Amino acid sequence: MARIVICEFMDERAVARLAAAHEVLYDPQLVGDAARLRAEAATADVLVVRNLTQVRGELLAALTRCKVVGRLGVGLDNIDVPACEARGIKVIPATGANALSVAEYVIASTMLLLRGAFASSAAVAAGQWPRAALGNGRETAGQVLGIIGFGSIGQTTARLARGLGMQVIAYDAMLAPDAPVFAQAGVCYAALDELIAGADAVTLHVPLVDSTRGLFNAERIARMKKGAVLVNTSRGHIVDLAAVAAALRDGRLGGAAIDVFDVEPLPATVSLQDCPNLVLTPHISGVSTQSNERVSFMVAEKVLESLS
Repeated sequence: MARIVICEFMDERAVARLAAAHEVLYDPQLVGDAARLRAEAATADVLVVRNLTQVRGELLAALTRCKVVGRLGVGLDNIDVPACEARGIKVIPATGANALSVAEYVIASTMLLLRGAFASSAAVAAGQWPRAALGNGRETAGQVLGIIGFGSIGQTTARLARGLGMQVIAYDAMLAPDAPVFAQAGVCYAALDELIAGADAVTLHVPLVDSTRGLFNAERIARMKKGAVLVNTSRGHIVDLAAVAAALRDGRLGGAAIDVFDVEPLPATVSLQDCPNLVLTPHISGVSTQSNERVSFMVAEKVLESLS
């Protein structure tokens, strides 16, 4: 019987599935107690994490008998994968399990930002009638959506966008321009600069690596079509938030939805407070009731398979 330590939230039915076959410590608050986490990790055969746990440095050194790290999500920037592999630790992400949740967030955010009419409740309830100011929003159909990163999430987003009548262009540094996946998804490949200049909405679905760090800096944001909107559900450090705020305040950028940040939780940030047409959410685009179930059971089943 193996010992499984789960230090962030997981669907409790999936936890029970693991506990039926192995010894399980499930404590979603454990991630916040570094010393205790290291102590528990020392006797873990499996460690299951989300995005807050940094599997590197002292924690990785504490995993002296661990054989598997399960990642309740897809991004692996919080895990030193080469160091895990060097120690014989298998890293198991939940690839594809939260793609629909993220894609729906992207589409909902894009529609909200393009229309620009959904922040008026307080004014209308107070007796104001900002009809003229809010009557020039844009319909989603016919707009051009630019998708940067065309893996499972990007492809799912494209499918939903096309269903709404959007034109979709996509770029992926890891794919050739004539890669079959573009035609299969009914989208057109576009070079990065072409996509940035031509899209009415840009959504990011890339990992945090050296080549994507600072990808959307002030220079690239300035190249976007005037009034375009930006959605980032990938990782912090990819988008310069100060540059986003500046572009929103001077009207060059039509709106932005940001779900991921350089530091999480996001510290109080003066430049983002009262910023127009800005939606900030606490890294929840990939988390819904259904996606949490899919992610949790996918990781649970893969962990059980690896231990059999």
